[in-house]
Amino acid sequence: MTNIDRRHLLVGTAALAVGAALTAEGFTTAAYAAPHRPGELGEAQPLDGRPFPAYDYTRANRLPREMAGYWTRSFDVAGATRTAKVYLPAETPIRSYYTVIAVPDGAGTAEFLQSSGWRDVADQRQEGLFVLEPGPGGWADAEAEAAYVAAAMAFYQANSYFSIFGEHYLVGYGGGAPVLEAWAVANPLRVIAQAYVGSAGLSAAYLASYAAREFDGQSQYTPVDLPPGLRRIRYDETVLPTWYLHPDPRSSAASVAYWKHANDTVASAGRDGTLGTVYRQRPGSGRWMTSHAGPISKVAVQARRTEPRSRTTTRQIVEFLSAYTRYENFFAYGNALYERADFRRLGIEVHTMQVAGFVREYLVYVPRSAGRRAPVVFVWPGDSQTDKVFMDATQWWKVAEREGFVLVVVCEQYSRTSVVVSHRDSLTFFRQLRETITARYDVDPTRCYSTGQSAGSQVTQNLAIAFPEYFAAVATTSFPAAPNAAGTIGIDGVAYPAGGKPIPNYMIYGYGDIQQFVGTLWDDTANLTDSWAQYHLGVDGLTLADVDTTAGRRSGFHDRFQTWTWNAPGTPIPIFKVTRNLYRSHNTTAEEPPLLWAFLKHYSREVGKDGTVTRYYSPSAFGRPGDRRRL
Repeated sequence: MTNIDRRHLLVGTAALAVGAALTAEGFTTAAYAAPHRPGELGEAQPLDGRPFPAYDYTRANRLPREMAGYWTRSFDVAGATRTAKVYLPAETPIRSYYTVIAVPDGAGTAEFLQSSGWRDVADQRQEGLFVLEPGPGGWADAEAEAAYVAAAMAFYQANSYFSIFGEHYLVGYGGGAPVLEAWAVANPLRVIAQAYVGSAGLSAAYLASYAAREFDGQSQYTPVDLPPGLRRIRYDETVLPTWYLHPDPRSSAASVAYWKHANDTVASAGRDGTLGTVYRQRPGSGRWMTSHAGPISKVAVQARRTEPRSRTTTRQIVEFLSAYTRYENFFAYGNALYERADFRRLGIEVHTMQVAGFVREYLVYVPRSAGRRAPVVFVWPGDSQTDKVFMDATQWWKVAEREGFVLVVVCEQYSRTSVVVSHRDSLTFFRQLRETITARYDVDPTRCYSTGQSAGSQVTQNLAIAFPEYFAAVATTSFPAAPNAAGTIGIDGVAYPAGGKPIPNYMIYGYGDIQQFVGTLWDDTANLTDSWAQYHLGVDGLTLADVDTTAGRRSGFHDRFQTWTWNAPGTPIPIFKVTRNLYRSHNTTAEEPPLLWAFLKHYSREVGKDGTVTRYYSPSAFGRPGDRRRL
């Protein structure tokens, strides 16, 4: 990924790509990193007792330089010392994708990563590796290894040396394959896709011990009351793309059958020269995890013998895994599988600029469908969600591709630790970014929109209150904002007076969202959502009673969306809108950005020399000349 000193990311098969870096002189020419430096990995350096890395403000969306390299971490498992390895390429982003690998028995980890090409893959893709290793006597069975895997995965998923996307690719070899697969069966919401080489599979008894377990409405924030008649999602209904390479045909049948059922595959298989026998997800599948993306998953079995150290096989595994992404690793009803954005194919650009003395990253996607004077949507990720995380997690790129607008995704800056980011200098960043985008891209400055999730929603909603003239409309998820008693709003620690001017505004939040803004506008509990609505309805000249229906209009998968709409006084034009997603917690889902865009696209605004703002609404989203109407 590009940085101010012109470092770049080489994309491997079906992987990320790079745009040019933005410097004070302008755009540089895109270039790609060469393969890794010559030489062996050498001895892994210990993380045990190592101080956490210092902040490195010379980098944008990168782990500190000192963390690059090959590391080892030890764990006490029932009195025995076990180890796991970590490999971090020099330019690993904050919250990168990682592949968790269980190496085969008898393999030296460093030599295996080198000879199999996994180190090359990591360097080329700038993605991390977390490596599970057998004990001195080799891999035991899956249940005997559960304590070791649990200890290692607990460290990997939450530490202050590096940070992860939050969903994982799994690759297991030989005796390590069932060990890793057992963790996937027990934690299916946390796995994007998996591949197992030379696996004996899991026992039918182990698989059955998890299959019928059901996901409830507990969330990390507010419990979701699932309707009594709603069929709960079972563990064995979690869609998870799976590839077996030369499995033991005598013992792997139960595993293959389990994942075929989980992925709701067709009965008849197809053939693929690389994947072997392929069972694709059934058209019309009703699985929750692909309710928005459609039947994109598959289970494949390649019967021919596979050499674990084959670099060709490694590249094929990476291509299979990285076709997919996933988001929401806790709450099953908001968890979803998607197609991962291929930056190179799409032409997504990765840029940096100096903001208030710090180098910051941002992404720009100009789809082929964007014509002259295209609309532009600025996207603000939630706390700790980088631009790259949010590009995949929300699938905004697919909405931009289908609808023909320019997408700009902001990245945050280091915050609580040196491996986590959050928002800062947002007003300064936006002003600079707006000037850059309008100067360098063919965008329509009258159709500039803003969206965001959680802390990014708060940024957008704050700007909408203090500087409503900046945007034609805003539409966000899961964080309202309202002026305080003094009539001001805080942005980057500075109090700005509320503008008191109308701006079309839409927000979606979850039934199980953060406590301070759950419920409805008609319940007995006053919270931030009420304050947000009160402010905007007030400046719009409306009250709660002007809503289209107090019951809300239902839509979406399982009627999950409950929506209330207010029209501008004396018109049929919606100006304020609220949706509660009845089946999610705090994290947004990719089913929501199309709803946000369906609201945003109808508005434009013009700012006069005296600062006067004139707003327009177009039923056709400015597709038919002359149909715009002044608000």
